[in-house]
This record gives sequence, C-alpha cells and structure tokens, in this order.
Amino acid sequence: MNASTNLPIPAVRALRKLGQDINDARRRRRITIQLMAERANISRATIGKIEKGDATTSIGGYAAVLFVLGMANRLSDLVDAAVDLTGRQLEDEKLPQRVRLPNRKKGADNE
Repeated sequence: MNASTNLPIPAVRALRKLGQDINDARRRRRITIQLMAERANISRATIGKIEKGDATTSIGGYAAVLFVLGMANRLSDLVDAAVDLTGRQLEDEKLPQRVRLPNRKKGADNE
C-alpha cells in the first residue's frame, strides 16, 4: 500500500513538487546523488525517494538534504507566524473589542 494514497491530493502534489525542487537544486549545485548521500548521511535510495517526494521518507531525511543544499533555514520557517496568514486572521478575530485595566483593590493605594 502506498502511503501517498492516505494523503490528501494537495499534500501529495506538494511533496512531489518539493522532491522535484530538491532534485533541481542539487543539480544546479552540481552535487551528485552519491555526494549528497554522503553529506546528508543517508542512503542513495533515500535520496531517490526524497527527490520523488515519497511520503514515507522521514522529515529528518528531508531536513538533512536541505542542510546540504544550504536551505535548512527554509524548513524552520514553514509555519512561522509571519507567513501564517490564516492563523493570524483567526487570532485577530478573537481580539477583545476593548481593553480595560483591572480593578484596583481597596487599600492598594495605601501601600
């Protein structure tokens, strides 16, 4: 059974695009699959799976490959609040209409 059959179609497409983009970035840098595997400390077969966007490959493998490409920081920014427009909109909807100072306790002025 293929793990990608359990994923929503947009997720499968996104993984395939990521794999193709990794393949393109590796080739632009003139890095062989063997060298990529050595630098990422993973097998050549895993590199092949990553470049095909295989959903069964661990995120650690993807992270190692992105590190070799000098793009590990991109992984850490995937769901950063700065790019999470939907999350920020939902958060903004919950903002209070007014902000009030808490009531002072009696005798608090005397301290």
